[in-house]
Amino acid sequence: MSSNPYAAEEQKTILGHPRGLFVLFFAEMWERFSYYGMRALLIFYLVQHWMFSDSEASVIYGAYTALVYIAPVVGGYLADRYLGQRKAVLFGAVLLTFGHFLMAFEGDGGQGAVELNVFWLALAFIIVGSGFLKANISVMVGQLYPRTDIRRDPAYTIFYMGINLGAALGSLIAGYLGQTYGWAWGFGAAGVGMLLGLVVFVLGKPLLMGRGESRDPVRLAQPVMGVRFEWLLYALSLLAVGVVWLLIQYQQLVGYLLGTAGAILVAYVLYTSVFKLPREDRDRIIAALILIIGSILFWALFEQAGASLNLFTDRSVDRHIFGWEVPASMFQSLNAIYIIALAPVFAMLWLWLGKRGWEPSTPVKFALAVIQVGLGFLVLVAGTASVGSGNLTPVLFIFLIYLLHTTGELCLSPVGLSAMNRLAPSHMASLIMGTWFFASATGNFAAGLISAATGSEGGGVERVMEVYSNVGWLAVGVGVFMILVAPLIRRLMHLDTLKDEEPSLAGQNEIGEPLAAGVDIKSERKP
Repeated sequence: MSSNPYAAEEQKTILGHPRGLFVLFFAEMWERFSYYGMRALLIFYLVQHWMFSDSEASVIYGAYTALVYIAPVVGGYLADRYLGQRKAVLFGAVLLTFGHFLMAFEGDGGQGAVELNVFWLALAFIIVGSGFLKANISVMVGQLYPRTDIRRDPAYTIFYMGINLGAALGSLIAGYLGQTYGWAWGFGAAGVGMLLGLVVFVLGKPLLMGRGESRDPVRLAQPVMGVRFEWLLYALSLLAVGVVWLLIQYQQLVGYLLGTAGAILVAYVLYTSVFKLPREDRDRIIAALILIIGSILFWALFEQAGASLNLFTDRSVDRHIFGWEVPASMFQSLNAIYIIALAPVFAMLWLWLGKRGWEPSTPVKFALAVIQVGLGFLVLVAGTASVGSGNLTPVLFIFLIYLLHTTGELCLSPVGLSAMNRLAPSHMASLIMGTWFFASATGNFAAGLISAATGSEGGGVERVMEVYSNVGWLAVGVGVFMILVAPLIRRLMHLDTLKDEEPSLAGQNEIGEPLAAGVDIKSERKP
């Protein structure tokens, strides 16, 4: 009997990494193509096509992006408990494909149009689909490696480059088509991208080496009221689309949902860690929660890119480059392009510093991220002030704010993905990753409120710069405080005693599959 039926596949690598990493890379690349292609156009679509005010559109945008990031809490739980990550990702990809194609039905515009309900429905499908896909595909990256494997951080950086390659292409192609030839062209291109992501994931299943399968396949196959339990979960998820369709139209409900669900989620994670985990695992979960909470401010400011910063670029920036006035939505690609260029640099930098014992701890990297996102806004404020009132801001300062936000993101997002997967016990992996995305949800909703504030009191450049100056200085101050408390957080992480978890071979059959319900098969394996 073979103890590891995937031993032969584990020996086959690309650039020293399992081939399954690149299946996840390309699947996520096309999913991000669709998401960011649509995101680049969304605020303009709301303002110019459906005729919402800047403030109304910003709150809708914030509610939508918040729901996209809160949904993985539920999707992560269902994957951990029942479906497994692979089936959850596959189902999410199907919903996303359908939702993105629905976005191509634009109608005649205006808030009285019947097609507006189709638009809300499209957003609902995208939100629920993201809930099943986002957290779980990130978890699958971690499942390809032992917990102490030094390749984990570089693997997440490679994966993150796939995300941003898709984001860059989506913003450029869908953004250009949408603002040049019509909304349906841009959103239709996003739908095609999502379909390609689905195809890649289905065809690449053999290279995933059995990772991400259900812990309880017997339970999934059991009938409930005459229906296979797995299919019942899918049916209930489709009903959830209707609930989200309502929520996205009443954005205040999203704020209440975030507050209530956030309190329950944090309480549940704390209860589990305090009463059900050994001391070191408990401390690691607490450290993860502190990092998660600290990321909220970063995302609240970073996500101005798709809302207030997008509108500011369209109206108040000289966008002529070599004689061509670049559509504002295409500037959404800058962040992703910078990441493609700089992610290898940061990956090599962390390794170089790590070998010499100089690498900043994860909490310090988070603090540096918050400082940089604040500095980005302060640079834009200074650039706008330098040209005087009534003049267009030079496009150089848009390049600079995205550069600073990108270097901040590289200090937080891939590092955070890796930290969440490393600090969480395997049976809580998707839940903690979902909590990480919940913090992003809270930050995105706050981003919508900040963006709405830039459009209040008559809006205008002066109001935008006032808000940007205030949040910029706030972020710098918070970042400095985070550096001061970083050593305390690092001690809670207990990195010196972190160990890989052994698979329970007694609970597997001859091909390494779980034998019965309730058997806790660990996803991480020794090489």
